Amino acid sequence: MVEFVYRDGVLQGAGLRLRAVCGRGGVSGEKREGDGATPLGRMELVRVLYRADRVKPPVCPVPVEPIGKFDGWCDDVGDAAYNRRVALPYGASHEALWRADGVYDVIGVLGWNLSPVVPGRGSAIFLHVATPDFAPTAGCVALALPDVLAALAAGMTSILALG
Repeated sequence: MVEFVYRDGVLQGAGLRLRAVCGRGGVSGEKREGDGATPLGRMELVRVLYRADRVKPPVCPVPVEPIGKFDGWCDDVGDAAYNRRVALPYGASHEALWRADGVYDVIGVLGWNLSPVVPGRGSAIFLHVATPDFAPTAGCVALALPDVLAALAAGMTSILALG
């Protein structure tokens, strides 16, 4: 296991020290849907999704699969597919995984609220590409694209978010 630790704008592990950003609500032990916070604690890296038209399959210790134009992630607390990948168009609230801005060119699905899924405890908690200005996320951990790829290639298996 190769755990990376997020604290105060830095993701560190496997000899790497990387500039990172977390949720606009900081790191919280009381994560709730829509609060903009990154969950406090350890989150396993479950799988990695990527845009095959923009990047090669990332090297990493977990399953890797491409995303397509019709992939989304449900964030509707009242929907049966809450915090799950869905096919678009989708009738409930969701976010599209195929984005023009490059933020989801590589997505590490983190094991937050996946098994079992608890409605309202937070959805779509990912490791992904940061915006060019490193703006806070909606609750994810984000890095520059080369750093996402480097962390994955270093064998990342989890993130411990401490604040």
